[in-house]
Amino acid sequence: MSSTHRVHLPVEEFIKEATRIVDEAQRRGIVLRIIGAVAVYIHSMHTPQALELYKRIGRFREEGVIFTDLDLVAYSKQRGKVMEFFEKQLGFKYDIIMRALFTHRRLIYQHPQNLYHVDVFFDKLEFSHDVVFGSEPGKGRLELDYPVISLADLLLEKLQIHQINIKDLVDMTILLYSHDICSGSRECIDGKYIAKILSDDWGFWYDATQNLGKLKKFLEQCLNEGKIDSSVKETVAERVDKLLKIIEEEPKTSKWLKRAKIGTSKPWYREVEEVVR
Repeated sequence: MSSTHRVHLPVEEFIKEATRIVDEAQRRGIVLRIIGAVAVYIHSMHTPQALELYKRIGRFREEGVIFTDLDLVAYSKQRGKVMEFFEKQLGFKYDIIMRALFTHRRLIYQHPQNLYHVDVFFDKLEFSHDVVFGSEPGKGRLELDYPVISLADLLLEKLQIHQINIKDLVDMTILLYSHDICSGSRECIDGKYIAKILSDDWGFWYDATQNLGKLKKFLEQCLNEGKIDSSVKETVAERVDKLLKIIEEEPKTSKWLKRAKIGTSKPWYREVEEVVR
């Protein structure tokens, strides 16, 4: 991983910086929420044992907690306010070419001192599969949690990846070790919501369930290598099985059933190209 594609701040300082940006936006009536690895870290800070797993497993080879950027999501109805906030209030820089390519779906900013870059997505994440948040304040999912997206959306963000890698499996391990599958609390992963989303999209369902299976194999590997103990493996695996059961029991839509007949004989995911900055 190139040193230019990582955050040049200590972890604790970067977490405070990320939270400060969301707080400042909130004071100006702008809804911003943190997504990705930074959101997983913030949402798991109440469980020190979970954060310790970063050091024991490593997100990038044998290294501990490393963040490559700050990913945020906002509503497209507030796009103009978001641009003014980053450019005039915070003084962030933008790439003219990137703006021309992605302005309606995504904004990419560079910190004034080049300490990190920020990706702001609007309304939904469009990668292998879509994770939808809505387009207007008060009518979407971003207000379900603060300063990050909801745990269910955070897990869906990882489950939608067709070619999942080690760092995403580590993030899922942390997330599921520090949060149970339940409902009615911001500290619970809403399995019913995840199951409902997957019950209408066979392709998303297929990759999500495959990734949960890969996570169980990853846990076994980490246990054999001495990176985690049996209690961690059992806790996460039990929650994976609980979620899989909820997903299996959720009635599937006619759309899902129709696509299931085609299976993997035709592409079921979107090809994702890396953005070169």
